[in-house]
Amino acid sequence: MYIDKKSIKRDFINELTTMYSEDIKGASNLHKYFALSELVKKYSSQNWMRTNRKYKNTKKKQVYYFSMEFLIGRLLGNNLLNLGIKDVCKQALKELGINLNELEEVESDAGLGNGGLGRLAACFLDSMASLGIPGHGCGIRYYYGLFEQKIINGYQVEVPDHWLRDGNIWETRKENKAVKIRFSGNVRTEIKNNSLKFIHENYEEILAVPYDTPVIGYNTDTVNTLRLWNAEVIDSDFDFDFFSKGDYSKAVEHKNSIESISQVLYPDDSKEEGKLLRLKQQYFFVSAGLQSIIRTYKKMNIPINELDKYIAVQINDTHPSVAVAELMRILIDEEEISWDEAFKITTNVMSYTNHTILSEALEKWPIYMFKKLLPRIYMIIEEINKRFCEEIKNKYPNDNKKLNDMSIIFNGEIRMAYLAIVGSHSVNGVAKLHTDLLKNKELKNFNEFYERKFNNKTNGITHRRWLLKANPSLTKILCETIGDQWIKNPLELEKFSKYADDLNIQNKVREVKEKNKISFCNYARRVYGIEINPYSIFDVQVKRLHAYKRQMLNVFNILNLYYKLKENPSLDIIPRTFFFGGKAAPGYYLAKQIIKFINTVASKINNDKDAIHGKLKVVFLPNYSVSLAEKIIPCADVSEQISTATKEASGTGNMKFMMNGAVTIATLDGANIEIKEAVGDKNIVIFGMNKEEVLNLEKNNSYKSNDYYYSDPRLKRIINSLIDTSLNVSSSEFKDIYSSLLEKNDEYFVLKDFDSYVNAQDNIDKLYRDKNKWQEMCIMNISKSGIFSSDNTIKKYAKDIWNV
Repeated sequence: MYIDKKSIKRDFINELTTMYSEDIKGASNLHKYFALSELVKKYSSQNWMRTNRKYKNTKKKQVYYFSMEFLIGRLLGNNLLNLGIKDVCKQALKELGINLNELEEVESDAGLGNGGLGRLAACFLDSMASLGIPGHGCGIRYYYGLFEQKIINGYQVEVPDHWLRDGNIWETRKENKAVKIRFSGNVRTEIKNNSLKFIHENYEEILAVPYDTPVIGYNTDTVNTLRLWNAEVIDSDFDFDFFSKGDYSKAVEHKNSIESISQVLYPDDSKEEGKLLRLKQQYFFVSAGLQSIIRTYKKMNIPINELDKYIAVQINDTHPSVAVAELMRILIDEEEISWDEAFKITTNVMSYTNHTILSEALEKWPIYMFKKLLPRIYMIIEEINKRFCEEIKNKYPNDNKKLNDMSIIFNGEIRMAYLAIVGSHSVNGVAKLHTDLLKNKELKNFNEFYERKFNNKTNGITHRRWLLKANPSLTKILCETIGDQWIKNPLELEKFSKYADDLNIQNKVREVKEKNKISFCNYARRVYGIEINPYSIFDVQVKRLHAYKRQMLNVFNILNLYYKLKENPSLDIIPRTFFFGGKAAPGYYLAKQIIKFINTVASKINNDKDAIHGKLKVVFLPNYSVSLAEKIIPCADVSEQISTATKEASGTGNMKFMMNGAVTIATLDGANIEIKEAVGDKNIVIFGMNKEEVLNLEKNNSYKSNDYYYSDPRLKRIINSLIDTSLNVSSSEFKDIYSSLLEKNDEYFVLKDFDSYVNAQDNIDKLYRDKNKWQEMCIMNISKSGIFSSDNTIKKYAKDIWNV
């Protein structure tokens, strides 16, 4: 798109005047941000309309990516970049006395996700649009997102994330595209035209209203759609009879209960009410999405039994797996297709991405709850399971164990991951190791039952956001050195490896890193009121808080360093700043305790000036988000990817860090293995147990954490600090962490890997001292990161799974 400075200045002033009747001098940054964003949206609107028209007229096969999360971050800067007008817009605004960076900072991060699952979905949408693939997102328009994280006295405190308080300029409400969703009630059958019909009665009906957001491709005319659904009442907002009697809360009770479906991401499901709400959410957006897809499809006047030739639905993790049964319901009950044909169509349409081997994430729903809320859907799942069990019996006669192990419904529960596997034509893992574990361990029975259904698609990240947008200074060096072809073809980054030992390029890369670190230090001083040494090693672990990600291991090493400095203040170590960031699920008490532990250790160390002499600092970055990631990742020296081997499906943070020239310290887990293969042993720091060692310990039940506690004085001192008040908190503060390590036998082998991790961190210190060697490692990481672009991943999905 060609737009010059003059046009932008004119259009921006007109937009500001039209929207707010203000001139530039009198307008707030918020109003300027909205005016500019509205202008950018208008610049893309013609292509958005043309894209939709082209898909309809050409009858292209379209992909719909169903996900509970879309962590899209801020859109202004990204959309300007993809439209190819960011630089000219920056110049135009500068001539009007406006700083584009300040307007970008006004935008709230969209509260539509939490971790890697949601960010992956956002990267995939960006890549589909940029590659010209007809691919759209389908999810929920969460009013409050997950939550805004505040750290008060070291504790995580959750408050509502009011990301929609000022409105969302990027979305367009499409009330004419609303659909109705049915919950509860009963199902009766009747014979009509010699066939059995299922009649759903006495249900609660609610409205799903779509809000569409344009997904603008980079340097292309393609603009796809992210459609998010909002739950609303069909009739009146409140019961006027209750209101007139003075019972105001009762008057809006029904409205509130319905709207709660699209209020919060991942409601606390430790209680019955939270579980029910979560199930409602999953069916709500899946049903709305599929109804919308079918309605659009039928307008093309193509027979419904050819649906699988024109529609592909990707189930992103287990949350949307009820889509299998819902599509069956639509095809059988509404389109009057036979069971066998409906199931063939459904499996050809559906494909399933598994993101975990942790049992807690392979969702199961109690039959009593599911059957009451979704009676017709339960009947369909029951029938799918009945027929599937017959297949199992035919293939494995008299093998009741296999039958029980593979049954979708078993022991009073519905295994949703199994429903997704049975009802899809493709099941993929998200890293080579993860897929191998699925095929040969966790889902071995299904892999043996279904030939060629399982496959690997290693995750990826959009290099446009995580390099072009997040790190423009490094982008400039790359373009000056190897040209700009890598922006469209990220595999071209490989050419940068030729300059790994070029002292001139090494110095330029080092200068960029220092500049980014100084910039972040200024940001931290302004926002958090803390001082950080920009010339220290920036060691960063930012990700969702979970025991298997082992933030604990990181903190144990920090305490070990601290105690060494206490004993020998003149100890020769390079100054190190350890950064943490990430949210713990509200109901995940242990993870919240780990956050408190991190902050307690930070307080202890940061206030002990006599012992550390500026050599050690610990910083917890509250409310970790996409926009914060864009600031911290480009200035990281060390990327912490230290999960217990076999527990992290892939990781995507590891890819973002390497792309920005950080050196990874890692276990052989998830995509770390593929990063190691790409960069070579000399350009990554590996420690800890491998897959076989972890699986053997788990299989033989031979691990005894107490052995490590008693045999390693360092560990004994660190673990004792959890209960001996030496960290200036009560002895009971961290008793649950203490118990998880010793009494519950350290499920994720923190103590087992501790010594290896400490040695790896010592190696980091040694490597960093050789400036040229370190820069060579950084350049090799950057140059090898192109294979982890989501463009490459999406091409594989398109060819191998979606056939688009």
